Amino acid sequence: MTITAKDLINKIREDLKISENLNESIVAQPKKFRLNTELLSNASKENHLELYDQYVKDFNRISAELDVADRQDVNSNHSQYRSLKIDETYNLNSSYLHELYFNNISDLHSQIAMDSLAYMRLARDFGTFDEWQEDFIACCLASRCGWAMTYFNTYTQQYMNCSIDLHSINVPVGAYPVIVMDVWQHAYYRDYLKDVKSYIFGMMKQLNWGVIEKRVHRADEISKIVRST
Repeated sequence: MTITAKDLINKIREDLKISENLNESIVAQPKKFRLNTELLSNASKENHLELYDQYVKDFNRISAELDVADRQDVNSNHSQYRSLKIDETYNLNSSYLHELYFNNISDLHSQIAMDSLAYMRLARDFGTFDEWQEDFIACCLASRCGWAMTYFNTYTQQYMNCSIDLHSINVPVGAYPVIVMDVWQHAYYRDYLKDVKSYIFGMMKQLNWGVIEKRVHRADEISKIVRST
């Protein structure tokens, strides 16, 4: 049975016992992913997908609570509204980062052509494709429970790498994500223990360059819009 956004809103309203209109709530729908990789165990994959589902549910609950949060009794030391806004960013980022990650890994026939737009853009902005790869791996290893991301920077008009801690610390402004790697311990510890480097190498061997290529084409379109404004 398919659950619609309206169903989710009504369920949240019922759970929270809120009578106010929640039509302004942002409701996220969890997506389904097929992770074909054999470099992660089925237990790890199932646990990770369940974790992602929970982030989506938590975001939807926060979104509903924000609709009726007091916007007058607010301060920077402690207030319900401040806490909810921080949790909103944390859970929304987590939901989208997981979706980006699941979509751009697990390609058993991973390959990138030298004449692809992704290859050419990364080689252009990092000097060579190998230099992009080296820098991306460094960002993975530098992250403190979080993510590594290759993104198109709408301000510099270049592709850059960054390390994101948790889900919402050190997120660059103006970033359009192109390649995302989860380097939280829950992503690899069951299968690799402390050997995060072997996990990173394994996931990079199976990057889905077809998905990444589409993101790079969208980034090019974004670049044209930004340059014209």
